[in-house]
Amino acid sequence: MPVAAVGEPQSGEDGASMSSWVTDWSTQAACRTTDPDELFVQGAAQNRAKAVCTGCPVRTECLADALDNRVEFGVWGGMTERERRALLRRRPTVTSWRRLLETARTEYERSTGLLPLGDEDDYAAAG
Repeated sequence: MPVAAVGEPQSGEDGASMSSWVTDWSTQAACRTTDPDELFVQGAAQNRAKAVCTGCPVRTECLADALDNRVEFGVWGGMTERERRALLRRRPTVTSWRRLLETARTEYERSTGLLPLGDEDDYAAAG
């Protein structure tokens, strides 16, 4: 599970989040005050569970942790167990979901101007 935090999220001028990878993500998770049983449901209740993840500041970290550790049950990072299994089947060569998602986040932030060119080293060093 999570280890000690390395960096805290930072905010850009427009208020958008530019964050280093949060390793102790569970302390910042939107679901941290939710009854855990609400995240381990079946059928239509899964949509309500996934809604808890909407806007969560550490959704990506949660998803990467679940994928890297092959968590089988519950909603993690906005994905159901079935959705995660399908993703793992589609991408069997991924050895580190954390690395893949962290790289994707950095590229997205750079492409949208949330992370100025050259600044990704500052954020990578913090994580």
